This record gives sequence, C-alpha cells and structure tokens, in this order.
Amino acid sequence: MAVAVAVVGLVGGAGRPAVLKRLLSTAALLPAFLLIVVKAPAWLFNALVVLASARASWELTRMLEQAGRPVLRRLGVLAGVALTASFGVSRLPEPLLLPGLVLTLAVGAILAAPIWQSGAPGVESTANTLLAVLYIGWLLGYGILLHRTSPHGAELVLFLVGVTWVGETAAYLVGSTLGRHPLAPVVSPRKTVEGSVAQMIASVATAVALGAWLLPDCRLPVAMAAGGLLGLVGQVGDLAESVIKRTVGLKDTGALIPGHGGVLDRIDSLLFNLPAFYYFSRLTGCA
Repeated sequence: MAVAVAVVGLVGGAGRPAVLKRLLSTAALLPAFLLIVVKAPAWLFNALVVLASARASWELTRMLEQAGRPVLRRLGVLAGVALTASFGVSRLPEPLLLPGLVLTLAVGAILAAPIWQSGAPGVESTANTLLAVLYIGWLLGYGILLHRTSPHGAELVLFLVGVTWVGETAAYLVGSTLGRHPLAPVVSPRKTVEGSVAQMIASVATAVALGAWLLPDCRLPVAMAAGGLLGLVGQVGDLAESVIKRTVGLKDTGALIPGHGGVLDRIDSLLFNLPAFYYFSRLTGCA
C-alpha cells in the first residue's frame, strides 16, 4: 500500500486520478491472472487468452467501423477467435501446424467474402479484416503456445508479462512527470524519449530480478538480453497500436478496464512481445 501511495505521489494533481485508476484496476485483476497462470488447468488459461482475442478483435473492428472504414466485422472476429483457439489444440511436436491451416482458411474466406457482397466490391474491407485477424488472432495465439510448449510455461508467461508491464509502467510514470522530448510526435505526442529510456532500464532490471526467481537456468546475460528485447519490441507494439488509433481518430480502444482503456490498449505491447519472446526462449534454451 505504501508503494502505491508513493507512486501516486510522483504524479501531479491532474494526473493522480488516472494513476489511481490504473493501480486499483491492476490490484483487482492481478491476483486472478496469477491464479489462472500458475494454478488453474491449461484449458482455463487458453480460454482467458481466447476471450481476450475476442474482445480485442471486437474493439478493433468496432473502431474501424465507427470511423467509416469498411470491415467484415463478424467474419473478422470469428476468424480471429478461431485462429487464437487453434494454438491451444495444435498437436506437438508441430505446434504451428493447425494454426497455419486455420490461418490459410481464414485468409481464403476473407479474400472470397466480397464475391457475395451486394454492391460494388472493394479491397479495403478485405484488408481491414485481415489486419484484425493477423494483428490480434495470430499474434495473441503465441501466448497459448508459450504456456503449453514448455514445462516452464507458467514461469515464461509470468516473466514476459512482468517485464512488459513493469516497463510500460516506468515509461508512463517517467514520461508523464519528467518527459520533455517527444519520441514519436506524429504517432503518439504524449510518448517521450525519457519514458522510452525508463522503459528499457526497467525492463532489463525486471528481467534480471524475475529471471533469477522464475528462470534460474537462464544465465544473466540471456536474462538481460530478454529484458532489452521486450523493452524495445514492446514499445514498437505500443506505437503500432497508436498508428491505428491515430488513423481512426480515437484515444482509446474502449473503456472496459478503468485507467487502462480497452483490452487492446492493455495488450498492445504483449501482441508484439509474445512471438518475440517465444522464439527468443526457444533459441536461447530458456524454454
């Protein structure tokens, strides 16, 4: 509690409500998330990821639709959910075989859908729908893959999420209090170089601490490299979502999670970090 109060105190009066909302939301959701990752059966974790895929896909297609961008919304959400779910039933030792098949079928269905549409066919609805399916349905599936393809799957997920979210929090706090130099002013005017540097430092430090606890077989240089990778790639994922929101003229993808926005706002960095860390852990032997 003392830590929470100290963190809130770092932010000026205008920013305190937002920080407090973030802290309260995290305090409410974090215990349930930890319980599902560590103690619950694998199918429940898979279900959580699939539900996140459904909600994030719904948010993205709704944003596009409200902005007047044509999108095959129901097909996009259905294909994205099916694609994420396929990662949970794919047989080893070829864990990407079924997801690859589902992706191929989804792309074919989306490309063929305009044939039966009334009115003049257009490629924009196809492109927007494919964006939703690949961006959310495919990338989020790596969360299931990371959890199920290693005997240390729970530890890998906790490491990934912990490094990502601590880094994001550091960027938010430092950027909102000390940030002076814009990082990407056209894409996201509020993100700063100072916040970016803070995220990198916090990501590496968190990776070292969590690596020693959760992944003791991973050597210190590997843990540091993982932290640097997640700190960098996570920022790219955050900015990539900002490009989408800037394109449709919205600040948040939703308001489901107080202080955080929508589900897509909460997982934007994870969407890029999940496949990056999955392949990193396999190549370095930390899996």
